[in-house]
Amino acid sequence: MLNNYLFLQQYWWFLISTLGSILVFLLFVQGGQTLIYTLGKTEQERTVLVNTLGRKWEFTFTTLVVFGGAFFASFPLFYSTSFGGAYWVWIAILFCFTVQAVSYEFRSKPNNFLGKRVYESFLFFNGLVGTILLGAAVSTFFTGSLFSVNKLNITDPGNPVISQWETPWHGLEAILNVQNVVLGLAVFFLARTMALMYFLKNIGEESIILRTRRHLWYNAIPFLILFVLFVVLLLTRQGFAYDPVTKTVYLEPYKYLHNLLQMPLVGLVFLLGVVLVLLGAYRALIKACENSIWFAGPGVILTVLALFLIAGYNHTAFYPSVYDLQSSLTIENSSSSLYTLKTMTFVSFLAPVVAAYMIYAWRAINKKKVDVAELNENTHVY
Repeated sequence: MLNNYLFLQQYWWFLISTLGSILVFLLFVQGGQTLIYTLGKTEQERTVLVNTLGRKWEFTFTTLVVFGGAFFASFPLFYSTSFGGAYWVWIAILFCFTVQAVSYEFRSKPNNFLGKRVYESFLFFNGLVGTILLGAAVSTFFTGSLFSVNKLNITDPGNPVISQWETPWHGLEAILNVQNVVLGLAVFFLARTMALMYFLKNIGEESIILRTRRHLWYNAIPFLILFVLFVVLLLTRQGFAYDPVTKTVYLEPYKYLHNLLQMPLVGLVFLLGVVLVLLGAYRALIKACENSIWFAGPGVILTVLALFLIAGYNHTAFYPSVYDLQSSLTIENSSSSLYTLKTMTFVSFLAPVVAAYMIYAWRAINKKKVDVAELNENTHVY
């Protein structure tokens, strides 16, 4: 029974990690939104850029919602601790994505009293703040947060609160940690780099493409520098391990490096992901290939997947507490019941069908490159 339970916990951590890695790839929509005025010098060019991204923004939004919902269902103690404690960060992230949805729907509506520029500034805000905060939030899986957990509180009718955040900043303190900021900025420049590769593949306006190739250098190089810095900081820091028998959490030097070495398959996934990202960057920067995103995209997914796996596998606390080590959350002490995980597992078998539909929809939307002439023929323009 215990072995089955642990298998399901690890299975759901893998699914969560997969959703998280796909979400990071899809953040190219957010990255592209910060480039609307950089690449679009006329109203028509900006409309081309917005509509190129507008055909994909719902993929990102839906994946974010599914990611959060799956986390809530499979690891509810993390959900209640993080979303209930670090709520200022999550409120800011949700606000960013809310204004994004509003902007796409109302930017080109008749009688738009705010004007297109206002909604375009909302899109920029979503792309800038949303990516940096998401990166910083994920980095706390490795750097830790200030919270405590006492499950006995559930028996106290006067204060039945299991988790308690131990700082009045409620998550915003994460941006004071250098490693969190480094990953947040890395995600920001990654999103912009992926957006530029996406534009190369899907935009038919030559004037935009010329600027896109130039700005790839300005974004890919900072991303690579920040990512290497984050990996060095991660692999040389102490990690949050726990004893598989006593469940006691303790600090282990080079824990995340050990995880990569002790889980060679995960290490191979990480290495393959990095190689694909570098290959995609090489093809875009040096070879000027328009299909570079089909190398860099899978590379991003594999790299982020490996990072999520070393955060939760191999007896590692995936949501550590630097206020009280023994309050740290692991996939074993924060998951749903065996019955809940079993039931959800049957539902998860539909995932390939959903993935197949998303791939079909993606290909159907991208049959033709977006240009001014194509938008003039289209009845729905963002």
